[in-house]
Amino acid sequence: MGRLAGKVAIVTGAGSGIGKATVELFREHGATVVGADISDGADVRVDAGSEDDVKRLIDDAIRMHGGLDIFFANAGVSGGFASIADQTAEDWAEILRINLIGPFLAIKHAAPNMKAGGSIICTASVAGLRSGAGGAAYSASKAGVINLVQTAAQQLTGSGIRVNAICPGLIETGMTRPIYDMARERGQEKRIGELNPLQRGGEPEEIAMAALFLASDESSYVNGAALVVDGGLSSSHPTTRRFDIRML
Repeated sequence: MGRLAGKVAIVTGAGSGIGKATVELFREHGATVVGADISDGADVRVDAGSEDDVKRLIDDAIRMHGGLDIFFANAGVSGGFASIADQTAEDWAEILRINLIGPFLAIKHAAPNMKAGGSIICTASVAGLRSGAGGAAYSASKAGVINLVQTAAQQLTGSGIRVNAICPGLIETGMTRPIYDMARERGQEKRIGELNPLQRGGEPEEIAMAALFLASDESSYVNGAALVVDGGLSSSHPTTRRFDIRML
């Protein structure tokens, strides 16, 4: 019997990368999974930062499958590495809408439809732990996700519903593919991930395994946590990026 046998799960950002790997793994372990994405490659099209879309996604999953046990709010965008001086308020608003408001909407609408034992998982990032691993808006959004799951865990006291985050390091996904492609074009593929102690990038399946743990009863006493899966990168973050802030 699978670790998620009989459970109903929703995964956003399911069209590729971490989300797609998680959908496949959850299904292998017995869950009924609705994979959602704004682009092709998932079961349904959903804008994870739209309240109407998220509410409809949850309502439809419950109507079709009889309940909801797991919500993995995984959808996200990178926003690039532009400096604070080069970004606009509109850039920030869109990144925060998807990366932070998306998980907020997942928690807001999933929790009331879950029974004790329910699990909500949000994708954060090592970039949300400290500087040096992402652009300013992206990093701020992921720091917000970490605090959001802590706050939500407290506000759901007594419900039996757990809320946790996963903080991936460098993983080869659609979002990070330009980094990988550039390294390969330059013949520097072996340098990918060299800043972490394992000296390699991660695979989507490795994050999916972390999501499986947090979704299953094996993590029944894990709540309000940010599980770091980064090869050890965040133990140091030894580099920094300097930008010209004369325009600030």
